[in-house]
Amino acid sequence: MPKHFLMCRPEFFAVEYSINPWMRPEAGASRDVAVLQWEGLKAAYEELGHRVSLIDPIDGLPDMVFAANGALVVDGRVYGARFAYPQRGPEGPAYLRWFAARGYPVHEPRHVNEGEGDFLALDEVVLAGTGFRTDVRAHQESQEVLGRPVISLTLVDPRFYHLDTALFPLDGRNVAYYPQAFSLGSQEVLRRMFPDAVLATAEDAEVLGLNAVSDGTHVVMNAEASTLQLEIKRRGYEVIPVDLSELRKAGGGPKCCTLEIRGNK
Repeated sequence: MPKHFLMCRPEFFAVEYSINPWMRPEAGASRDVAVLQWEGLKAAYEELGHRVSLIDPIDGLPDMVFAANGALVVDGRVYGARFAYPQRGPEGPAYLRWFAARGYPVHEPRHVNEGEGDFLALDEVVLAGTGFRTDVRAHQESQEVLGRPVISLTLVDPRFYHLDTALFPLDGRNVAYYPQAFSLGSQEVLRRMFPDAVLATAEDAEVLGLNAVSDGTHVVMNAEASTLQLEIKRRGYEVIPVDLSELRKAGGGPKCCTLEIRGNK
């Protein structure tokens, strides 16, 4: 079924500070290239029949393009974001205002969380990451707000600072992930929950191949993750490769740019 995505054009994209291991301000980044690559991602969604809504970018918020971090939306209810770093702090209220203006019931969080960066919804549960950005208390808070069981997973590799850099849902009941990004206990949880999961190699994880978006039939993912693409195709999915190499300089990929609105208005 067609999905509804919220995106933010990287009008003010830049790498001006470093809040994750991918960001090197001294190396620079091209806003124009980022916009071109982002437009390609948006076009890919639209060609697949998905609906894309846009939030206006705000000058001075170069990471606002990473819309996934702005909220978690389940059954039309919005659990807002509270960012760990002050550089991104104003993004949370901006995304909540967008949803509130369109009639969505919104909840302003008490605890630090970075939206779909660390919350990934499946059919029956929400997988939630902690360890670098999102406070584990936000997992409990989101469960109360959304009424979905939340499974906590601990991230241990700073390169994979958000859950959506280390795991993505293939459909509502299965996932692909990089085991070594998780604590030993969380690896065991994932093995028990998803015995048929796709396991990514280090090489594919390191090009953010798991920062992908699946509609259950098509998987939109970074073109460089070649081995992971082959395995996903072997499982019967159609892979849509995209180039977001410029946005990866800030630690982002297709999923980072994409907030799914579940329960469309």
